[in-house]
Amino acid sequence: DFVARECARGLMDAGLTTGVPVIFGVLTTETQAQAEERASITRMNKGRESMEAALEMIGLLAARPRARVRRVR
Repeated sequence: DFVARECARGLMDAGLTTGVPVIFGVLTTETQAQAEERASITRMNKGRESMEAALEMIGLLAARPRARVRRVR
C-alpha cells in the first residue's frame, strides 16, 4: 500500500506541476503469481491497459486545437 500510494502521489504531483497527463501503471503485488497473472497476455495484461490509455490520451491531445504533446525524456 505504501509503495502504490507514494507512486500515485509522485505521479499526481508531476502531472499537476507540468500539466502533462500521467498514466499510472504501477503494479503492487504480494506474490510472483499475482504479478504473472496481472501481466499475462491472455488474461488481465495491466501493462497493455496502461499503454492503451496512454495512446488514447495522446490521440485526444493531438486532436485538440493547438494542443501540444510534450515528449518525456
